[in-house]
Order: sequence, then structure tokens, then C-alpha cells
Amino acid sequence: MNKNDQHFVAQKIRSQYIERESTELDELRALDTRVRRPASVLAYVFGGISAIIMGAGMSLVMTDVGTTVGIGNSLPLGIVVGIVGMALCILNYPLYNKILASRKKKYGNEILALSEKIMNQQ
Repeated sequence: MNKNDQHFVAQKIRSQYIERESTELDELRALDTRVRRPASVLAYVFGGISAIIMGAGMSLVMTDVGTTVGIGNSLPLGIVVGIVGMALCILNYPLYNKILASRKKKYGNEILALSEKIMNQQ
């Protein structure tokens, strides 16, 4: 490793330990994260659970899991469970948009004011 590479690596490691001063841009990023994160987390969790429910219905329809657990004719139950899971998957995106819109409404003025202040400084 030559001297320039060593200097680069040392500077990269050193920069991790230097405390940075918080700027308005950091505050704007934090606000944006505060708006988007709850909607995203809910969408991932709700979508995952919905997909598992839909998969359980598909499993009841296409395999012999129903007879293994003691369900005589698992086809109708599997269809119902699969449709419920599919409906929940379809509802996921509108639910995400509704939560995101309410968070944007709550924090919108603050974000717009801060972004206007940052843009006018330059």
C-alpha cells in the first residue's frame, strides 16, 4: 500500500470519529425521514403479513396441508383465505398513500419553510 492509499484510509477512518455540526440540510433530511418512515414500515409489515395470508390460502388449495391438519376439503377454505390475503395486499398501497398524505400534511409547512430557507441561502 503506497503512502497516498494509507493517507486516504486513515482520513476515511478519522472522519468517522469527528463530530459534525448539524446543519439545516440535516434537519430537512430528518424531517423527510420522519414523514416517510412510518408509512414505509407499515407498508412492509402489512404487506408481508398479507402475502403470508395469501400464501397460506394458496397452500391450502394446491397441497395436501389441509388434510394433514385435519381439514377434510381444504379447497373452499383455501380459496377464501387466499382471497382475503389478496384483498389485504391490494389495500396495502392505498393505506400507504393515506398515511403518507397525512404525514405530509402534518409536516408539510415545516419542510417547505426549511427548504425555502436553505434554497434562499445559496
